[in-house]
Amino acid sequence: MKLLPVRFQLSVWLAAAAAIAYVCRTSISVAEKTIREDIGLTEDQMGFILGPAFFWSYALAQIPGGTFGQAVGSRRALTYFSLALSGASAFMAAAYGYSLLLAGRLLGGVAQAGLFPCSALSISKWYPKTERALASGILGAAMSVGAALGAAITGELLELGLSWRAVFVLYAVPGVIWAAGFFVWFRDTPAEHPAVDEHELELITRGLDSHQEAKPVGTTAKVPVPWLPMIGSVTLWMICGQQFFRAAAYAFFTSWFPTYLQETRGVSTATSGWLASVPLLATVAASLTGGVVSDWLLRTTNRQWLSRAGLAGVSLAICAGLVLSAWFVEDATVAALVIGGGAFFAGMAGPCAYASTMDFGGQHVAPVFSTMNMIGNFGAGLLPWVVPSFRRLVDESPKLLDLSGGNSWNAVLVLFGVLYFLAAACWMLVRSDGLANTQTGAPELEAEP
Repeated sequence: MKLLPVRFQLSVWLAAAAAIAYVCRTSISVAEKTIREDIGLTEDQMGFILGPAFFWSYALAQIPGGTFGQAVGSRRALTYFSLALSGASAFMAAAYGYSLLLAGRLLGGVAQAGLFPCSALSISKWYPKTERALASGILGAAMSVGAALGAAITGELLELGLSWRAVFVLYAVPGVIWAAGFFVWFRDTPAEHPAVDEHELELITRGLDSHQEAKPVGTTAKVPVPWLPMIGSVTLWMICGQQFFRAAAYAFFTSWFPTYLQETRGVSTATSGWLASVPLLATVAASLTGGVVSDWLLRTTNRQWLSRAGLAGVSLAICAGLVLSAWFVEDATVAALVIGGGAFFAGMAGPCAYASTMDFGGQHVAPVFSTMNMIGNFGAGLLPWVVPSFRRLVDESPKLLDLSGGNSWNAVLVLFGVLYFLAAACWMLVRSDGLANTQTGAPELEAEP
């Protein structure tokens, strides 16, 4: 007797891959000072490795990675990308200078860029439409859990006396084990998997869009990616726009939020660290909640726009209101909880975004997801970099500084609240039209307001 349906076993595999990837992704930030002092790097060099080296390669490799996965199937692609990520971790462990460490970080960005479009491709083929948001929420929650584990475990291992090189080699092992196990267990479609019984296959097949196949890979002609219809789609632009604004605003929590608490609420560095974890933990819970609610709305109302764009837009508007209201809260803990509440509602939009790329993309889920994620990572990398310049602009303008209550951090808070409002506005312009071109093999979905 199966403890879990095979499609939910797939979610366990994908969640494990996401957690492993984020452990590798975040561990270097904890070991940064140790690495910098050991191999004699400057802060500027290390800053480039931590930021642009990863995020730019990650963003730019999204579309190639997704297109590759679309062409060869996610079974092979996810295996290759996981092995490449492990190789990048081991490569950085062997680095004795800036160039090799940089090369390892670039490779890590490229490898991770392919993991998530291919995961979305697998979900689109293995889950009926009414379960895609939950599967996406599980994937998103695993990312945040992996990020938290990466920070905590790396600190403990270094404290126990392991060298940073030994830690990176250790982190290379799980990805190799995962790749071997996944390649043996997984199949690109449920029809190919020996453990999928007739009942589960019928349930999956009945819940797929008409263009999506439960047939083995290679039994149908491949359709070229319809880049021109994609580029001309307002819906795709809006999906990418919400991802840009949402990722940029979320970067506040992972970059400047502790400093904001220290300089506006007067808390210690240690306290700001604990309070800064509130939005991150809220995002884990929100990813799961958003997935459940989105799928429930779709099953209950049969309205795709309401269950995806409507839910995401309302949630992000509530988030923006909560973030802005923190201006009026003096107590640091209460302010963190209010902003954490905002992060929860923002996190509910994540599964809606993932599911929307599947609903919209048709046979071309991986390229559509890659495009959205690429734009989002440009936002995530750009906004933290802009914050110091934005604060200087406010500080140098008496009128703006006065409107900010004498503290430019308040203006930054307003900026991030506005970003969430812009993300909500993008969702309101999304239409459930799909790539409505019969030559693309994509769905012609119902047009809703």
